[in-house]
Amino acid sequence: MDAVAVNRAARGLVEPLRARSEEIEKGRRLPADVAQDLARAGMFRMLVPQSLGGGEVTPATMVQTLATLAEGDAAAAWCVMTGATTSLLSAYLPPEAAAKLWKDDPDIVTAGVFAPTGRAELADGGYRLSGRWGFASGCDNATWRMGGALVLVDGKPRMVDGRPEIRSMLFRAEESRIIDTWDVAGLNGTGSHDMEVEGLFVPEAHTACLMTDAPKHDGTLYRFPVFGLLAAGVAAVALGIGRAAIDELSALVRRKKSFGGKRSLAEGELIQVEVARAEAELSAGRALLLERCEHAWRAAQNGALAPTDRASLRMAATHATRTAVRAVDAMYQAGGGTALYRSKSPLQRHLRDVHTVTQHIMVSPQTDKTVGRVLLGVETDISQL
Repeated sequence: MDAVAVNRAARGLVEPLRARSEEIEKGRRLPADVAQDLARAGMFRMLVPQSLGGGEVTPATMVQTLATLAEGDAAAAWCVMTGATTSLLSAYLPPEAAAKLWKDDPDIVTAGVFAPTGRAELADGGYRLSGRWGFASGCDNATWRMGGALVLVDGKPRMVDGRPEIRSMLFRAEESRIIDTWDVAGLNGTGSHDMEVEGLFVPEAHTACLMTDAPKHDGTLYRFPVFGLLAAGVAAVALGIGRAAIDELSALVRRKKSFGGKRSLAEGELIQVEVARAEAELSAGRALLLERCEHAWRAAQNGALAPTDRASLRMAATHATRTAVRAVDAMYQAGGGTALYRSKSPLQRHLRDVHTVTQHIMVSPQTDKTVGRVLLGVETDISQL
């Protein structure tokens, strides 16, 4: 599935997703048929190797695709983002095990949490996994789920290169339970509940450490920094929300008349200035992110990324998210009283959704500190870049 096909498929899903947005919001999860449509369109397999039936798309293509989906519904785009990045494990598992999951099941949907809030005790042929993971977006519709875990031997962390070993553990959905916790301000439809397992045996072949294990596939995508890819995906959803907010405000002011007047609000100078500024800022944030993705991609093609390449990619993702927030805030304010009502405009949902995106650690203010250290040449741990 090449970039053109992926983007075309995403564009074809925008209106159907927009038509279901209120249902998705109220249901606090993606309806099963919506998740199935996304799976069949190849959205969850974007980052899976082509040899396993995936798209193996470039990071820039992923950003464009997720931003497009978010124009239709941010929650759906978010679930695709988390599901697609979870599927990166397909390139790290032993080929036979990966083929049984992704190649033999074209409708596989994954959901997972990289945060190592689980504990995996070493066992014969694998691990005994126990843990509870929050923010498991899309877990209701996943056929396989993933959780990060600290590897233990006789109750003590196993060390790799001087650090405690953290592995991502993949298990069947029915082997875990969902705890309904997702009662939040924004991205309601992602169903980002907690998930839990207790003493579950996970075979070694269903685990990987994305930070230290070598990928089993040689594509450029799998030389790209995992955290940079994840941050770009988070930012892409924010950019799509920004695009939707500008389009919604533009449509609103064209049809709405000024109080007691005959002119549309679109003829007001203040509205015109706000739309122009939001458009410029959002476009600039998107352009920077795509340019940094392309630059990092070329570096990965040539071997490896320098610390400054990694830092500038993370910088661009965080900046793009902030530009989206500013654009949405401006459009919400420009929408006046109409923007308050669920029944009249999605601007209030765009506001809640984009501010929820900002809470993700991949685009948090902490990123600026690490990026600044790298750009200033200060010795820095870049493992999280």
